[in-house]
Amino acid sequence: MRILVIEDNASVAAAVRTMLERRKYAVDVAHDGEQGLDHLLRQTYDAAIVDIVLPRRDGFQIASAARAHGVQTPMLMLTARDAVEDRVRGLDSGADDYLVKPFQEEELVARLRALLRRSDRPLRDTLQAGPVEIDNTARQATCGGRALTLGATEFRMLEFFVRNAGMALTRDQLLERLWDYEFDGSSNIVDVYVSQLRRKLRSAGASDVIQTVWGVGYKFQA
Repeated sequence: MRILVIEDNASVAAAVRTMLERRKYAVDVAHDGEQGLDHLLRQTYDAAIVDIVLPRRDGFQIASAARAHGVQTPMLMLTARDAVEDRVRGLDSGADDYLVKPFQEEELVARLRALLRRSDRPLRDTLQAGPVEIDNTARQATCGGRALTLGATEFRMLEFFVRNAGMALTRDQLLERLWDYEFDGSSNIVDVYVSQLRRKLRSAGASDVIQTVWGVGYKFQA
């Protein structure tokens, strides 16, 4: 499942991203309200975690504008303000739940799970390309019916490949999708994870589904 986090505080955004990715959710992060609303309007998310106090457009405005455009993504609002009127305003603007900072990791994750359960999305969320099937509900992947043992980043990488099967994906696209877009390391980390993923797929009988596109990056070819 894909979660959008709209939070201008870099340390809070990184912490939320880490706790969700540890549970194998795919996470996008937007650092201001305009960028966050653009993500909601252009992409499909299973849920969004939205800070209220943001540059360019606050959380109330994001929720109102998203709902006005027909976006049904469940939204959990984060804020340091605990006034009843703020909670009411957030819910009235289109948010589904409200969590006051500072919060415990367990409560954030529990509230997110509750939003996902209440959403109208299908209970079983699966993707398939060739021999590979991704079950986002159970956070499991199989190849030719055989379960794959994947780490959190490997799972997200395979899910991204399967979701975009047949498309050539650049290393920069993979870096932005799977790691913080401010990642300060070499793009060699992409090659390392692709190599690990290929080895596990090969062991399951799929030896050439992730192909190298010279000068570009990689492509999942079912």
